[in-house]
Amino acid sequence: MRILLVGAGGVGSAVVPIAARRDFFEHIVVADSRQSRAADAVAKIGDPRFSAIGLDASDQAAVEAALAEHRCDVLFNAVDPRFTMSLFRAALNAGAHYLDMAMSLSRPHPRRPYELTGVKLGDEQFALGDAWRDRGRLALVGMGVEPGLADVFARYAAEHLFESIEEIGIRDGSNLVVEGYDFAPTFSVWTTIEECLNPPVIWENGAWHTTEPFSEPEVFDFPEGIGPVECVNVEHEEVLLVPRWIDTKRVTFKYGLGEEFIDVLKTLHKLGLDNAGKIRVGGVEASPRDVVAASLPDPATLGDRMRGKTCAGTWVKGVGKDGEPREVYLYHVVDNEWSMREYGCQAVVWQTAVHPVVALELLATGGWSGTGVLGPEAFDAVPFLDLLNAYGSPWGMRDQAGQVLQSA
Repeated sequence: MRILLVGAGGVGSAVVPIAARRDFFEHIVVADSRQSRAADAVAKIGDPRFSAIGLDASDQAAVEAALAEHRCDVLFNAVDPRFTMSLFRAALNAGAHYLDMAMSLSRPHPRRPYELTGVKLGDEQFALGDAWRDRGRLALVGMGVEPGLADVFARYAAEHLFESIEEIGIRDGSNLVVEGYDFAPTFSVWTTIEECLNPPVIWENGAWHTTEPFSEPEVFDFPEGIGPVECVNVEHEEVLLVPRWIDTKRVTFKYGLGEEFIDVLKTLHKLGLDNAGKIRVGGVEASPRDVVAASLPDPATLGDRMRGKTCAGTWVKGVGKDGEPREVYLYHVVDNEWSMREYGCQAVVWQTAVHPVVALELLATGGWSGTGVLGPEAFDAVPFLDLLNAYGSPWGMRDQAGQVLQSA
């Protein structure tokens, strides 16, 4: 397997040391709009199986040319989702397989944004499913941690733990602290603004509908010492992926953002600083959202200032295999001290990066296979979870009896 990894930011740069410990691939070309950033990621591991190039992710023709020049049979998209469709189409045209962690962008309903869906996350990609099948190629979409591992957990629960499922809820929380900054997001600011300020989508009784941002607050008790965290509805791919493959009455995604973080996002929205389009300031055109991102520290550089743990997981409620009511939380926790010591990567980006690498290894070795546009739910969960353990980052499961899950 020869891989074109597009994006050497926080997650892309974390992919490199993770993949360097495995032997399932022949070569990985690390590409970034700033070739120096790609070169730095490669130089840190000193492995001849990696090389670095400069590449504009928005230039579809250039991406197709890079796939051909470097004989890559997989395009791994590790940039923010505004570039998803140019990379997705480039891989299709070049006859390469494709993997991403964030799907094509949504557009709210023009008149009733907090009731009805408009263009949903991933709609543009799923519309090209026949073209991918006709070419005999796979586009594995939403294969990070959330979405990604969370969807694998949903498939595992449906097949091995439950006879029927009433509700699946992705719950993400942490007790991470970044010292020395008043405000420092631990993940891509551009993507965080996009998903947190768009209308969240909920799957309920066979249909998708939307609600207001930060709605339905609840307190969820996270494992391994993190404890109770208030979580709110956020737009996320799992809600659009899970119901395509798993029978359940309700699917939600709730994120533990914290009151201060929510207040900052609301302020950015009120001031128009969440705008992803370009505006003219004097003689210069710039996107307000890009300016905000440039004003904040790069999440990849925060590891030395961070402490605590981050948890991603899937809460499932229904009837167990024994016919009795059951409620479980399947989860994956990463301690920042561990990820920095072992890989030199902060916990949030490392947790996002490890799961697509596991998926690529399964595809390379035949553990997973398929054609068309598929989410993680379309594949057997057991090989993935077994291999994740082999990577030295085990997952866990907790029966929810007696745990904190309540309206805030």
